[in-house]
Amino acid sequence: MLARFADVFARDWSALNQPDTGPVALAVSGGPDSCALLALGALALPGRVIAATVDHGLRPESADEARQVATLCAARGVPHATVRLQMAAGSGVQARARAARYAALADWARAHGAGVLATAHHADDQAETMIMRLNRGAGVRGLAGMRPLGQVPGDPTLPLARPLLGWRRADLAAVAQAAGMVVVHDPSNRDSRFERVRVRQGLAEAVDWLDPEGLAASAAHLADADAALEWMAQGAMARQWQPGTDGESGLLTVPPGLPRALGLRLLERVLEALGADWAAPRGTEMARWFHTLDSGGIATLAGVRGQGQARSGDQARSSDQARIWRFRKAPAHRT
Repeated sequence: MLARFADVFARDWSALNQPDTGPVALAVSGGPDSCALLALGALALPGRVIAATVDHGLRPESADEARQVATLCAARGVPHATVRLQMAAGSGVQARARAARYAALADWARAHGAGVLATAHHADDQAETMIMRLNRGAGVRGLAGMRPLGQVPGDPTLPLARPLLGWRRADLAAVAQAAGMVVVHDPSNRDSRFERVRVRQGLAEAVDWLDPEGLAASAAHLADADAALEWMAQGAMARQWQPGTDGESGLLTVPPGLPRALGLRLLERVLEALGADWAAPRGTEMARWFHTLDSGGIATLAGVRGQGQARSGDQARSSDQARIWRFRKAPAHRT
C-alpha cells in the first residue's frame, strides 16, 4: 500500500515541474500530514530530500516532538535539522508563528542549497482556507486559495511546493500509519479560539452535505481564472501604459467597458511601475481607488497619486471612446 501511495506522490511531484537543482527541503512538524510527506518524499525522491522541524518554543513538549521527528528521519536516511525560535504567546500567535516559521525555514533551506521548500498542505486545508476567505469577501485571487507551486511568503525567490493539495487528510493519516510512524498532535489544532479550527469543526459537522474535495476543486478552477486575469493584465499593461520620462509618472489608457476585475490588476501594475511605498494594498483599498478614478476623481494610494478622467456627455453615449488616467508619485509628507 505504501508503495502505491509513493507512486501517486511521484506523479504529483513530477507535475510540479521542479528542476533537480538541489535538495528538496521538507517542513516536518511531526503531525500526521507532515509525517506522511516525509514518508512519501523519502520513498519517491530517494537521496534528494532533507527535513527541518521548527520549534516555536510555545509548548514544553515541542523539543521532544522535534527529537521524535529527527528519529523518524534518521530511520529513513533523511538529514534533519531542528530550527529553534523564541516566540511569546499572546494575540495573533498563529499568524506570528506562521511568518516566523516560513522565514526560518527559508533561511535553513537556502543554507543547505535547497531549490524548493515543500509543505504538507492538503485538500482539507484548501477547503478550510476557501471558507475562511469567503467569510471575508475575498475576490478571485483569494478564493483560489493555496497554489501547488508558489513562493515562500516573504521570500519571493524561493519556490514553495504543496504536492499534497490533491490528497485528503484521512489519506495522509493512512500513509503515516502504513509507514509505522508515531505522530504528534498539536493541541492548538483543537483550540476553537482559532478561526481555522472552528471552520474545520464546522466542515466535520457538515460532512453529509458539504464536500471538501468539491471546495478544493473550485479553488483550483478559480486559480485558473486568476491566471487568466494575470495574463490579460500583463498584455493590457504593455499596450496601455505610457511611462513618464521622469520615471515617477505615467498615463494609463482606459478602454471603454473595462471590467473592474481587470482594472484592479492594472492598478496593481501601476503601483509596481512607480515604485509604490506599499507593495500589496488590501483589496478594499484598491477597489476604492479604482472607483474614485473611474468616477473622474483624484486619490492617492501607497504613495501614488491617481487622477481619473470623468466621462463627458459624448463618452457616456459612446461605447468606443477611451479615457486617460494620470499617475504620479506623491511627494513625501513633511515631518
